[in-house]
Amino acid sequence: MPRLNPRLRDRPRRGIPLRAVAPNAVTALALCFGLSAVRFAIAEQWELAVGTIILAAVLDGLDGRIARLLKGESRFGAELDSLSDVIAFGVSPAVVMYLWSLQYMPQFGWTIALSHAVCCALRLARFNAQIDATEQPRKAAGFFTGIPAPAGAGLVMLPLYIWLAFGQQVAIFRSAYIVAPWTAMAAILMVSSVATFGWGSLRLRRGVRFEAIAVIALAGGALISAPWPTLSLFTLGYLGAIPFSARSYARIKRQRAAAARTPAAPPATDLPS
Repeated sequence: MPRLNPRLRDRPRRGIPLRAVAPNAVTALALCFGLSAVRFAIAEQWELAVGTIILAAVLDGLDGRIARLLKGESRFGAELDSLSDVIAFGVSPAVVMYLWSLQYMPQFGWTIALSHAVCCALRLARFNAQIDATEQPRKAAGFFTGIPAPAGAGLVMLPLYIWLAFGQQVAIFRSAYIVAPWTAMAAILMVSSVATFGWGSLRLRRGVRFEAIAVIALAGGALISAPWPTLSLFTLGYLGAIPFSARSYARIKRQRAAAARTPAAPPATDLPS
């Protein structure tokens, strides 16, 4: 059997490893769904515009887990994920909200829409700049710094959810003078330093895990049967949880500081007999 040339054997492999293809394909698919929202918004198909962004958020939550499951994490995947997030959760929601409402504010509507896209890009740039940092106390505790990009996209579209749920009865929610400050607030939350809950920071007691499964099942049923009111409630619930997440991380931070100030006990030594 011929032996492989040592120079060829030691040469670094080029291209993407096979195990990284699946998660990166999911990321690219999320980008496609997110960008398709612009096409549906141009056609004034608002339900499809919102639905494609939400589907992109679901895929964005899956790609990292697939990469860890297949051990296919790579720097290429991290960069692709950030680029996908900027388009799917920064550019697309900004264009959707502009075409739906902000275009009727002639002087500042486009500027407000741009603020969402720019703040999403700044947030992801900050994340990429810290990706190789050895000490990330918030990430280690399971918290995000600011709201993540998919949550920012979901939050900025809350007026659209309410309008889709109740129609002309709440036509005021389509007013640019309501949508503009709401969009600016969502943009600021993305680049803020407030600690927000991540999946790693959530803990369920053993006594309520069965009930949690039932609640999740009911929430899924409500999302299918009445998507827009359910999405509105989910978004308001997430917004209301932000003060609690900040307080929870502040408590963890105090506990860590107290543990760091406590001197370690000296090692036990045998006394001379």
